[in-house]
Amino acid sequence: MARDHGFHPLRVTRVVDETPDTRTFALDARFPYRAGQFLTFKVCGTLRSYSMSSSPDTDAEVCVTVKRVPDGLVSGWLHDWLKPGDVLEASGPSGSFCLREDADKRPLVAYAGGSGITPVFSVVKSALATTRREVRLLSAHQNGGSAIFRGALDALAARHPGRLSLCHHLDDRDGLVTAEEIGALATERADYYVCGPEPFMALVEDTLAAHRVTPERILIERFTPTAMVHEAAGPPEPLAATVTVDLRGERRTVPQRPGETLLQSARRAGFTPPFSCESGDCATCMARLTDGEAKMRVNNALDVDEVSEGYVLTCQAEPTTPDVTVVYED
Repeated sequence: MARDHGFHPLRVTRVVDETPDTRTFALDARFPYRAGQFLTFKVCGTLRSYSMSSSPDTDAEVCVTVKRVPDGLVSGWLHDWLKPGDVLEASGPSGSFCLREDADKRPLVAYAGGSGITPVFSVVKSALATTRREVRLLSAHQNGGSAIFRGALDALAARHPGRLSLCHHLDDRDGLVTAEEIGALATERADYYVCGPEPFMALVEDTLAAHRVTPERILIERFTPTAMVHEAAGPPEPLAATVTVDLRGERRTVPQRPGETLLQSARRAGFTPPFSCESGDCATCMARLTDGEAKMRVNNALDVDEVSEGYVLTCQAEPTTPDVTVVYED
């Protein structure tokens, strides 16, 4: 495998309070990554993915920025207990919310809502440092006290006059973000980056569609995993395939139900397979098909070579042959 999807210890070197409910954790890490990617952490017996707010092109440290979620198990623990010198277990970098290699001369337009500024900040820093692109950014927050990276963005704009245009939107001052504000940043032939709460991203998508922006020019990073499919009560549906799962040396076979992913089949077999985002972005759930074939609904994590070697994102893969065997490798 070209990439390492295992978990490794990373030491916290410093902690920065960005806002009353948002902290940046600097990590002693020596791995290569791309602006806009994220790390998946093992914390409190569960997995959570957090975007890196640092840029490999401008920052000496690897940093993740975490907003406290009300009643959030992991974000609460990180805020309440994590301190310099502590060690976290983290996977390698994942995600495709990155600069496109062929886009040096195209404008970059970004829309960030709340903590969605985290990966956008990383991407914007790299775009300004490694290209000559014009960058336009709408950063929306509830109020001035919750505006993550506001000072850092203003300083960045001062260092790149004429290239970085900022719109700081505050709900308590400006009301909710409108389609007119979003459309005002749209420009011909741009690449668009969108991250934030679902209603915010839906408004951005709808507005860009109204401006005839094609979907392939829009990159979206979603923090909320897709909903898990729960089994319906009543008689089971007709069987679609047979799925054999090999996890930690144990093998079990279950009938696959129509529309069920390999990850869901593995859970129904009684396993607790690895997973995190369930959106096809992080590769935490990756496994290898040793028999049969499957099609992924979304793949934003595996490269062409990995797919050709039989690896799939089990949260997105559905069998396309009657018998499928999937092996989770250590």
